[in-house]
Amino acid sequence: MSIGMFMAILDIQIVASSLPDIQAGLGIALDQLSWVQTAYLIAEVVAIPLTGWLTRVMSTRGAFLASICGFTAASLACAASNSFWSLIAARVLQGFCGGALIPFVFAAIFLMFEGLGRSRATFVAGLLAMLAPTLGPAVGGFITDRYSWHWLFLINVPPGIVVAVLVAWAVDIDRPDWRHLGSVDLLALPLLAVFLGSLLLVLKEAPHRGWGSPEALLLAGICFFCAGGVIWRCLRHSAPLIDLVAFRDHNFVVGCCFSFVLGIGLYGATYLLPVYLGLIRNYDALAIGEIMMVTGAAQLVMAPVATILERRVEPRLLIAAGYALLAVGLVGNGFMTFETDFWGLFWQQLLRGAAIMLCLLPSTALALSGFDPLRVPNASGLFNLMRNLGGAIGLALIDTVLEQRTPAHIASIVARLQAGDASAARLVGLPTERFTGVPIPVGEVDEATRALVAPLVERAGLVAAFNDAWLLLGGLVLLSMLVLLVRAPPRSGNSI
Repeated sequence: MSIGMFMAILDIQIVASSLPDIQAGLGIALDQLSWVQTAYLIAEVVAIPLTGWLTRVMSTRGAFLASICGFTAASLACAASNSFWSLIAARVLQGFCGGALIPFVFAAIFLMFEGLGRSRATFVAGLLAMLAPTLGPAVGGFITDRYSWHWLFLINVPPGIVVAVLVAWAVDIDRPDWRHLGSVDLLALPLLAVFLGSLLLVLKEAPHRGWGSPEALLLAGICFFCAGGVIWRCLRHSAPLIDLVAFRDHNFVVGCCFSFVLGIGLYGATYLLPVYLGLIRNYDALAIGEIMMVTGAAQLVMAPVATILERRVEPRLLIAAGYALLAVGLVGNGFMTFETDFWGLFWQQLLRGAAIMLCLLPSTALALSGFDPLRVPNASGLFNLMRNLGGAIGLALIDTVLEQRTPAHIASIVARLQAGDASAARLVGLPTERFTGVPIPVGEVDEATRALVAPLVERAGLVAAFNDAWLLLGGLVLLSMLVLLVRAPPRSGNSI
């Protein structure tokens, strides 16, 4: 089951590094290319909160089998796509089925295991869930470089079949109850789909179109209206589509807060680093993936250590240590230059990789260990949804920072260069002999010099905006640690 989840998470990042090849292969317009990823993410986020209901109706084994088979078939359809719209349709099905796999796995852990067995199972699932975004760019770059973009999807087919056969044979947790199919509030389903879809769309489009643009305001209005409708129906209906009662549990709310912040840090770092290496250092997908392997290696080394610590250290202390390390690893990237390379990024990636398992294990146990078996699948879906929403909001914040701060930094650097600031010249990569603190008249700068200096200034402005984004992510992670001061979450007797 964890391998199936790994495939679903990997499929986001593995495609991201090869979008230009997909664009060329299908003749996709540049302004439509991002929909290859957005279609998957929207369908994934819609599927996650439905997993509790699907588990009750089909059983854990039945729902997982339907999802892994759908994901495998959709992967085959993606590889066979010959147009933009056929690829988007296949990506929607792939995202919906892939998104459901994630909470099924974490719910199964708390239903199948106790004590040390649960700790080990959480370690395996958490390790694969966190490694997938890290390995994605390297795997995608290697496959596209050696074969073609079609194999980004075809590699899902053989393991998908094997996982489906093994789950059908080995997994036996609960029994289906088809009576829940008609009793649940299915009218809330379209409201939920429009709410989550419009939320991701407004987060994606607003940074480019402007948060006050008519399109962004319209999407925000639809989002709030549908969100209110979903909450109202879930609170009023006798058999709600999503059981929001889970949020009455203090430990669950705390765990969800940290899951949300982990999504911001994890997906934000996985997005920022390859973009920096591609735009500023001009590395290809394979070279970017090789640099990002440091985080994956640190996770592998730290995972067994975190599993041992999780059983012996008080959860609040372990969460504090994990998120403090994550924050330092993010803030440490906030001082990059255009020359920052592998070793300049090494220790930050090391800290983030070591922190991820320390963040995931205790927060998962804190959120899910207090529920009875019937309510675990629903709680697991909501818990994982918070991490994905955190990632989506984090990416929107990053896009906003890069969009708005880059022009401001460029203007500031130009003003400093005109004032003869030698440190600004060094920042841009210009010789410092002429910059002696004496203002340089605009008329003395010819067009050839302007053409030479302009891309260097733009590069320096973009690097400064990247640094702002890293510092913002680190600051948000540090701020989240204040949640621990509200009340010390008690350790449940059923916790790991």
